[in-house]
Order: sequence, then structure tokens, then C-alpha cells
Amino acid sequence: MEEKIVFVDEEGNEVEMFVLEETRINNVNYILVAEDDESEEATAYILKDISDDGEEEAVYEMVIDDSEIEYIGKIFSELLEDVNITTED
Repeated sequence: MEEKIVFVDEEGNEVEMFVLEETRINNVNYILVAEDDESEEATAYILKDISDDGEEEAVYEMVIDDSEIEYIGKIFSELLEDVNITTED
């Protein structure tokens, strides 16, 4: 998956991210994104769609709950067989 999306951070800066994978769990869309899709040691982030039904553009927030990160991270690891996802404390 080579899709690129642009986020606006809290300071108003645009940040480009590559969407590495996406999945839907319990009616919630999750995406795995990274700033670099070429690096073997890239930092990836799990984001979930928090937009309301009917909104034209998706609204994502970073998943920060440790148990949710671990659970969704395992699913992304299974979807991306050649990728090892580890969580940082």
C-alpha cells in the first residue's frame, strides 16, 4: 500500500505519512502509518478513525492506550507478515 496522507499536527504543521495497512475492528477503522515507507526501522503509528457517520473526510487520532496498541499491533503484524511490530514504553 503506497497511499500518502497529510496530517495537521497540534501546531498547524502539515506532516506527510505513508499508509502501510488498514483494518476495521469492532466497527472502527484503524490505519498503520509511518513517515518513511522505505526504512527497515521506521517508527509507525496506529491511528483510529473518530469521525462521525456522514463526514466527508476521516478524522483520525493516535491510539495511546497500551492495551489497544498491543491488540491492534498484533493484528497489523498478522496482516503484514514480513513486518515485525514492537511497542515502545
